[in-house]
Amino acid sequence: MSRKMGTFLNFKNLQTSLRDAILLDYYVAGFCWAKGMNFSIDQYSKFMTLLDMLLQNLQTLHMSLEDSIKWLGEVMAEIGPNHSQKNKNFHIFNVKEANAIIDYLKISLFQHYRLYEFLFYSAREEIVIGTEQTIEAVKPADHPFPAPLEEGISLSMYSAFIEPLPTLDTEQKGLDQEQGPQESLLESEMGEEDPLGGFTIDDVKLALARVTDEVLISIQNEINEKLQVQEESFNARIEKLKKA
Repeated sequence: MSRKMGTFLNFKNLQTSLRDAILLDYYVAGFCWAKGMNFSIDQYSKFMTLLDMLLQNLQTLHMSLEDSIKWLGEVMAEIGPNHSQKNKNFHIFNVKEANAIIDYLKISLFQHYRLYEFLFYSAREEIVIGTEQTIEAVKPADHPFPAPLEEGISLSMYSAFIEPLPTLDTEQKGLDQEQGPQESLLESEMGEEDPLGGFTIDDVKLALARVTDEVLISIQNEINEKLQVQEESFNARIEKLKKA
């Protein structure tokens, strides 16, 4: 409803204009209230026109609150109930509906009349929020430039674009440093002797057979002991059964 009402009223700056957003809320709230009152189409038209005229009087004629209330009384006398039975078709609101309209305008427009005056008459200062930033351009590579702070630039960016290229002497030193640890590692590997170098395959098989025989013998002895215990218990039970 708000979107359709904003399109109908030609409010194009609802996201940035506080005035358009307030006026749209004013009309949408009035329309929803009239819908809850179950007004007819003619009553809808008269009521929405009444809401618009009150704002137009405030905006263009600079009507005060007292003048707006007087003007509302005169209009309600024309479109509201009238004790004289003249022009019955022109009076489209009964007494109950007219009182409800006046009560609604009291709590919607008249109660906040000063705020609507401020909305139309007071010029609001346009505030522009911005941030100034100072960017330092990187100097040429041949110019002395200090190493960046850790929180200023990443090491990869510094190494790729700012750090000077290594000379031939530094490259040679780097290669010597890289080759030094590798040569020492090879020498240490060559100096270590294999602890199994003096054994043959037969020696290994013989050692494994001895270990296996010892393990199997111990397991077999344990099984024999358990079988003997069970045999003795069975014999005892059989003897008891024979006596019985």
